[in-house]
Amino acid sequence: MSKNTAEGTHHSEGRAKKPYIGMSMEGPLATWYATTTGKDMAEFERLARELAAGLPSGARVLEVAPGPGFLSVAMAKLGPFEVTGVDISESFVRMASGYARKEGVRVQFIHGSASDLPLPAGAFDLIICRAAFKNFSEPLRAINEMHRVLKPGGQALIIDLCKDSSWTEIVAYVDKLKLSRTSAWMTKWTFKHMLLKRAHTEESMRALAAASDFGACAITRNAVGMEVRLRRTMVAAQVA
Repeated sequence: MSKNTAEGTHHSEGRAKKPYIGMSMEGPLATWYATTTGKDMAEFERLARELAAGLPSGARVLEVAPGPGFLSVAMAKLGPFEVTGVDISESFVRMASGYARKEGVRVQFIHGSASDLPLPAGAFDLIICRAAFKNFSEPLRAINEMHRVLKPGGQALIIDLCKDSSWTEIVAYVDKLKLSRTSAWMTKWTFKHMLLKRAHTEESMRALAAASDFGACAITRNAVGMEVRLRRTMVAAQVA
């Protein structure tokens, strides 16, 4: 499958006009998102513990599109890790940086695009992208950028909504957050009319991985989505 085919409707010839799909997550919209996702702090902490368990001391971790920074900060609290976040939203970069200071941890949040990461090659042991991949206008470029900045042997994990998630599953997830009636309605509306339409299927994610520099992925399903694991292969030692 060609790279253009794998990009599907999200990619056209040349660079996209903007690196994300939909509205810009700035100002009041970013604040609403932070308030809503902050209700699921236990999940951020659970995921951070799961990810940290397999990392060596001093590991370098990158979160692509960290939003308000909840997961990155949770990771930084668990060990001597060097955590970096890159987000296209200037509001989120400011918000996440302030949250890290408030929580007393050091995390570097940088303004930048997932499809053109402002980071050196081969720098990170782990990359995590949670609940954002469906919004990338150039998903194949984003995956290849993850491959570029990973160390050989490093792993990338994409966690996101799956297009065939049922409405019952989504409603149960939102209700679990115990939001106000207005916020719950808005969140469900966003899932139904925006996020599900942008979401990938397992098949499209496998196609993207196959067309990328990773070459393949492993996918497992969760409550309302999927976890996509990609690993950069170790470089074989050259024989003199």
